[in-house]
Amino acid sequence: MSAIKPKVRVATTSLAGCFGCHMSFLDIDERLLQLIELIEFDRSPLTDIKHCGPCDVGLIEGGLCNAENVHVAREFRANCKIVIALGACAINGGLPAQRNSFPLQDVLNEVYVNRRELVNGAVPNDPELPLLLDKVYPLHEVIHVDYSIPGCPPSADTIWRVLTELLAGREPTLDYPLIHFD
Repeated sequence: MSAIKPKVRVATTSLAGCFGCHMSFLDIDERLLQLIELIEFDRSPLTDIKHCGPCDVGLIEGGLCNAENVHVAREFRANCKIVIALGACAINGGLPAQRNSFPLQDVLNEVYVNRRELVNGAVPNDPELPLLLDKVYPLHEVIHVDYSIPGCPPSADTIWRVLTELLAGREPTLDYPLIHFD
């Protein structure tokens, strides 16, 4: 009698980005049913679990723009055996990192203070809001990243390839068509 093999635990999160990488993950479509036979989701928008528990794989999309992002990324690193940077924002800061060309105070003033449409504009200062970082950081500048899946967003086929290779115990490789962007 063979023992039932435990499912691989997978967590996902979205930090400073657009959630497009999670949409690509969902674009795996009917292959999600195959994946569910092999994995169990921990923290993920699919489960609405708010904290990452012990996991085998953590997929993180988005860069780090505030203290909450740093906390979540470090929680994933502490709880996941493998961390995957998913998409351009996680790999290099992506579009959110365009603010890195300007001092943070100038950005805040432009958005909240200097706009003619705002009467008595002020930079929000509420303890419920996470503190902004001086710039948007890619994941690898704050935590160790084991693998990166490029794209903005990466294709469902690319995400599928990396996950299924890892689940099969193989080192993921991406053929040129999976990393070529037109």
